[in-house]
Amino acid sequence: MDEALAIEIESVRKLKTKALRARYEELFGEESRSSNHAHLFRRVAWRLQANAEGDLSERARKRALELAEDAALRLRAPRRFWHADGSVGLEPAPRRRRDPRLPPVGTVLKRVYREQAIEVTVLATAFEYQGKQYGSLSLIAQRVTGTRWNGYHFFGLKKNGLV
Repeated sequence: MDEALAIEIESVRKLKTKALRARYEELFGEESRSSNHAHLFRRVAWRLQANAEGDLSERARKRALELAEDAALRLRAPRRFWHADGSVGLEPAPRRRRDPRLPPVGTVLKRVYREQAIEVTVLATAFEYQGKQYGSLSLIAQRVTGTRWNGYHFFGLKKNGLV
């Protein structure tokens, strides 16, 4: 790299973000969407080098465009795609393990909070409170109290179900 170019790049490194954005716009002909100092510096330094020593070859540009078109493709299939025997094919996603603190499905959890009786029915994948389904006990506890709670703690659930 030419010494004059190295000096220019070092001077760009010391610029503030606002000045870097202005330099970016000057070099690229468009405003940067980024305000990240490191990103702007790298882009400006690259453009300065490309202008001084020649831009990408036509072959490299063509290849970059090809890669950009394929960028949305996954490089590796999801883990559930591969079977244990080495064959391939989609299998159903593994079911989440049920929390051991939860009592059996159908159990009604009861709690009195500020003289109000709260009854929650445990469903297979949710909880029912006042005719509505909730994804967690914490949401119900928050709805009842108006503040965030650990739902298991609020309903007195320990590792082996009820207290």
